[in-house]
Amino acid sequence: MKLQIWKSISGMGALALVFSIAPAAMAQCGLPNKLIKPSNWRPQYGATTPRLVLAALDGYDDREPIVGMWHVVFTAQTQNGEAIPVTGGVVIDNSVVVWHPDGTEIMNSSRSAQDGNFCLGVWKRTGDRTYLLNHIPWQGNVYDPTVPPDVVGQPQGGAQIIEKITLNPDGNSYTGTFTLHAYDTSGNVYVRFAGVLSARRITPDTPFSALL
Repeated sequence: MKLQIWKSISGMGALALVFSIAPAAMAQCGLPNKLIKPSNWRPQYGATTPRLVLAALDGYDDREPIVGMWHVVFTAQTQNGEAIPVTGGVVIDNSVVVWHPDGTEIMNSSRSAQDGNFCLGVWKRTGDRTYLLNHIPWQGNVYDPTVPPDVVGQPQGGAQIIEKITLNPDGNSYTGTFTLHAYDTSGNVYVRFAGVLSARRITPDTPFSALL
C-alpha cells in the first residue's frame, strides 16, 4: 500500500486497496497469566454414562459480561506509523466475534474464505469492564481472483492484533483501540496498522442486515 495514493480513494476504494496490499492483516490481545486447563471427561459417580466436565478455570467466570457474540468493525487510522489521510480512517474488517468464558476468542472475518477468514485469540479482564485481547491469525494463502479456484495462492505468514477495549455499562456494546502487525513467512513485519474498533452484541433477534 502506498500512502501517497490514499488521498485519491475513499469508501470501498480505500477498503479494496487495504485488502489487496495487506491480505494477511485483514483476518482477525494479552495472554492469560495461567495456562488454560482443557475440558476433560470424568464419569459421574453412580452413573452408567460419562458426562462432560469443564475443568475449573482460574480467573474466568461464565457470567463474565464480555462473553457472547459480537459484530465488530475495525477502522485503521495509521499505517506504518503515519496517519491515513482519509477522514475517519479506513474500515479494514467487519467481523463476527465470539468471546468464550474460558478466555479464548474466535473471529469470522469478512475477508475471503480462501485467505483464511477464521482466526483465534485469548483474552483477560484487566479492570472494571476493561479487557485485553491477543488475537493471532495464522494465515493461509493469498487470494488471487485472477487464478482458477482450484489453484492455491502464495503462502502468507500471519498477524497479531492487540485490542484494548472497554465494555459499556449496558453490556451490549464496547469500544477500544487496536494495533495490527502483519508478518511475512520469515517473521518480518511488512505492514502495521493502528486504529479504533466498535462492537455491538449479537442476540437471537439480530437481523443479518444489522451486520452490513
